[in-house]
Parts: sequence; structure tokens; C-alpha cells
Amino acid sequence: MRKIALVGNPNSGKTSVFNQLTGLNQHVGNYPGVTVDRHAGKFKSHKGAVIDVIDLPGTYSIFPKSTDEQVATEILVSKDHQDHPDLTVVVVDATNLERNLLLFTQIKDLGLASILVLNMVDLVSKEGIKIDSPKLSELLSGTQVVEVDAKNGQGISDLKRTIVQHSLAEEKPFLADSRISDNGSPGDLSGEDQVLDTNTRYRKIKQILSFCQSKSETNQSRKQLSRRLDQVATHPIWGYAIFLLILFIIFQTIYELASVPMDLIDEVFLVASQWVLANLPPGILTDLIAEGIVPGIGGVVIFIPQIALLFAFIAILEETGYMSRVVFIMDRLMRPFGLSGKSLVPLMSGMACAIPAVMATRSIDQWKERLLTILVVPLTSCSARLPVYVLLIALVVPEQKLGWINLQGAALLFMYLLGIAGVLLVSLLLKSLIKTKRKGFLVMEMPTYKIPRLQNVWLLLYEKTKLFVWEAGKIILAISIVLWVLASYGPPGRMEQAVSGIDPELEDQVAAAKLENSYIGIMGKAIEPTIEPLGYDWRIGIALITSFAAREVFVSTMATIYSVGEDFEENETLMERMRNEVNPTTGEKVYTLATGFSLMVFYAFAMQCMSTLAVVRRETKSWKWPVIQFIYMFVLAYGASLLTYNLLA
Repeated sequence: MRKIALVGNPNSGKTSVFNQLTGLNQHVGNYPGVTVDRHAGKFKSHKGAVIDVIDLPGTYSIFPKSTDEQVATEILVSKDHQDHPDLTVVVVDATNLERNLLLFTQIKDLGLASILVLNMVDLVSKEGIKIDSPKLSELLSGTQVVEVDAKNGQGISDLKRTIVQHSLAEEKPFLADSRISDNGSPGDLSGEDQVLDTNTRYRKIKQILSFCQSKSETNQSRKQLSRRLDQVATHPIWGYAIFLLILFIIFQTIYELASVPMDLIDEVFLVASQWVLANLPPGILTDLIAEGIVPGIGGVVIFIPQIALLFAFIAILEETGYMSRVVFIMDRLMRPFGLSGKSLVPLMSGMACAIPAVMATRSIDQWKERLLTILVVPLTSCSARLPVYVLLIALVVPEQKLGWINLQGAALLFMYLLGIAGVLLVSLLLKSLIKTKRKGFLVMEMPTYKIPRLQNVWLLLYEKTKLFVWEAGKIILAISIVLWVLASYGPPGRMEQAVSGIDPELEDQVAAAKLENSYIGIMGKAIEPTIEPLGYDWRIGIALITSFAAREVFVSTMATIYSVGEDFEENETLMERMRNEVNPTTGEKVYTLATGFSLMVFYAFAMQCMSTLAVVRRETKSWKWPVIQFIYMFVLAYGASLLTYNLLA
């Protein structure tokens, strides 16, 4: 059985080629002793031959600087490695051949049989680039060159045919005097020799491309325009101002556009609960569906419009190339706080989800810098916090405008900036506790500005929203059922005794007494003295307990709590019930400005995601760091919430 390895720079589309080749015939594991994922799969040729495919971690060079690059280099160099390939398929970004061909030439000089895949050929003509593939093949000593567009599958059948028919003859070297093939491990070459070797390769690559690649005036003018725009977008002052303005516009737009569909969804689920109660026979199952499952699912679905808009804006920023500029300008800000420039990519990813963000720290070669990034990544406001923020802001922040500024949108922006401030302050503290031997640095290439491809934006929007709803939905559905049971039943005789002195016609008081003496009510009452200084009652305490599984469970928990035993004929939505909730002791509203912001601050800083802790355990290979992370974030959340409540009360 022939074994091939896919090799390429990060963002070259290598994984897309892997997915096209293997389809569903793939699996993910781990390389022994490291946390780097091992992606492997198979495909059958038209003649029935089975080909093993290994997707190696992305690398810019075989001179490794990170764990991912070390794994890739070891597999390529060591013939005794279980994944050492018979054939390497080097995937390159056809719009940036000069940089991408460096890795290919190094692989040739290792003596490995290889095929060169020019990916993203659909963008080549749009950028005014012409590539003579036959000429390139000739100048690379007869290396077979295949053009593909992995996103839509163009050229994949030709690639499969080339892989099957490729002879495993010994490759001719790219550099006749290369020291790579003579060295036991390329990483053992001195830094001076590595620089010399790289410079020599780039000179020869430029010479080859001058014969087989041409760029039109359109391409050159586009780059000049990008450079002019970068003078403003990456300016030490205006760069930050523009970024903050863009964030401000995004959150204002989210609130303006999402309000109508959110209100509609809220009404739909309210009507659904009423319909269940009116049309299904009375009993436990009907109550479970109407008071547990429907409100719980509604607590997730209602936020789809805002989450979809947020992901759409992120996709547009990435497609235009502006996100790379954000990473670049933020590098200047992060360095004094002890974070490596390479920490910025995981931190930006953390605004979507902390789990892939923690895994993205693998690109940081220094262990202590990587550990510091892992510890602070969960402080960035992920998409799971968005439903909590939106619900609480709608409760306590007036739906008013100061001129053209929406107060609720400004409050949402403030919560995201608070997460960034938390990252910086905690990093500054940990900087003195976790020492680094050498400074990190950020090396990245600025892509030219592009008009977003709507298809790519839509695909990213669909996948991210689907992932959020599906992953959150499974957890929330399970917890909603458990919550309903715990809220509907209590210790034998206790709930009956609690309502014995209440007039049965006072249905609201009966329902409240039953809930307070249910199992979940007892749990909430038990922690109430601890959370009362923060402005929370026992109902909020219940939500805090369930939210330690996942933050977004807060909304479905409140939906379940305020649905159990309620009279649906009043046509009150969850928002209206919470807004009308009154403290029976003081007679004041439960959800005041002080309580709302105290609660949002708690959710901004607390580690309420068991999945993230599990990933941190996996990446650090120790329970020590997840425990430290959980404790420091809880202490920070409690202290910051206490301060917030006392300042606003």
C-alpha cells in the first residue's frame, strides 16, 4: 500500500486538499508524546488501489521553530518513522509561489519523491498572475505539477491520477551543494547555515519564477493600493482608532438588525409552549415539553440572529485581509504585557471559541509563552457569552439612543473590551511569575486587500452558526430536562407543606413556593448567602451552578426556572417575566443596573466551560494548570463582580 504525505505552509489549503482526497474516510488522533493532531485517511484509485494519506502539520520550513514543525520535519527526515511517506504531495498557494516554493525545494533536497500542487488557481487569474505550469515543471527538474482549486474540487481527479501513476524514482536535488541532504537533521544546522541556505534558495526560486510567472499591472497596482491603505490601517495611532470604530459599528449593527427576528423567535417559542399545554393531554410529559424542552431550546435559537451577524462580520474582515492588519497592530500593544506576537492569533480566535483558540497556541514555539497564552485565552469574550450579555443588556440597559449611538450596542462593545482588558492585566501579572528566556516575535505576511467572496462568507457563517447551535443545543437540551425535573420535584412532603397555607387561587404564589422548595430551589438557597453580596438571588444562583458546564446554559436555565408553574395565558415572554421579577423582601426589581452588570462581569471572567478545561489539560498534559486557571478566574470574577455591584448600587 502506497503512503503519501501532504505538506505545505499554513493557510495554503493543504487540509482542503486532504478533505477532497479522503472525504469521510479519515480520522484524527495524536502523535505519541506530543499534543499535535495526526490527520490520516485513505482513498481508492480508479483501479481499486488503496492510498494512505497523512496530512502533516503546516510548516514554513524544515528548520523547525515550533512543535508542529518539529513533528513534520521528523516524519520527512526519519525513514524509520511510521508515517514516513513513499511520496510527498507539496501543496502551495499559487498566488504566492515565491514564499511557498521554499519548503518544496527543501523537500526535494531531502531526496523525497514529490508532486507539486498549485492550489487556489481560481484566484491566480483574478489577481492578474499567469503561471506556465509545464515550464515550471521543466525548471524543477521534471517535477510533476498539478493545478487544483481545493474549495470546489477542481483538479482533484487529476491529482489522484498523478499520485497513482507517479514513479518513485529518486529526485534530482534543487541545490547541488545543499547541506540539507548531508545532515542528520536539518534542525541541527547552525543558525548562520540556515540563513545562508534559505537566502540561496530564494535567489534561485526568483530566477525560476522570472521564466514561468508573470504579473500584470493590475496585480502591481493592487499591491500599491494595499500599501497605501496599510499606511493608515497599521498606523500607530489611526490603526487603533479605525479598529475601535469598526468594532463599534459592528456591535451597533448587531443590535439594530437582530432585534426584530429575536422578538419574533421569542414569540414563536412562547406560542409553542402555549400550544403544547392546550393541545396535549395533561401530565408529566406535557409539562416537561412545555416548561423544560421548548423554553430551553428557545433560549438558544433566539440568539441565532446576533451570533450569525457576528460571525458574518468576522468572515468579512478575514476575507478582505483586514484581520491580518488587526493582528499586526495589536502585536505592538501586547508585547509589554509579556505575550508573544504569535499569541495574537489564538487570542483573536478566542472571540469565537476558547477551545480551538487553546489548540491554536501550538504555533508558539516557546513553552512558557504558550502556557501564558493558554491561561489568558478564556478571558476573551467568546460566542457563548454573547447570549448572556444580550439578555442582561436588554433587561437593564434602556433601549435608547444618544444621537446615533445605541446604548445597548455600546454596552455590548464595553463587555468585549472588558475581556481584552482582563487579558492584558492578567498577562501583566503572570509575566512576573512565568519567566521567558527570550522575547517572542511576530513574522507574518500581509495579504493584499480583497473584495469578500460572498460564497466564502456564507460557508463560514453557516458552519460556525451550525456548530454553535448543535454543540450548545445538545448540552442545553440535556440540562433543560434535568433542570425541569429538579425544579418540579422536591423532598417528599416539603413542597406540599410549603403551599399548605397559601390560597390555591393565588397560582403565582403557589408556583413560587413550590419552586423555592424543589431540589433546585434548595440548591439555590444553599449558595444564596455567598452570592447575595454580588446582588444575586437564589434563582440566579441556580443559573450560576448550571453554567459551569457551559456559559450559554444561563439563558435556558432562566427560561426553565421562569417557565415552571407559570401561567402561560399571561402571554409573557422570558424577558418580560425577568423584567417584572421583584425581590419579596425589599419589593425592588431583582434585575437592576447594578445586578445586571455585576452578573455580566462575573460571566466575563469566570471559567464556566468544562470543555475548555479538558482541552487545557490535554495541551499542558497536567491537571495543575487547569486547576490554577479555574481558581484564578473564579476569584477574579467574584472580586470584579463585587466591586461592580457596589459601585453601581
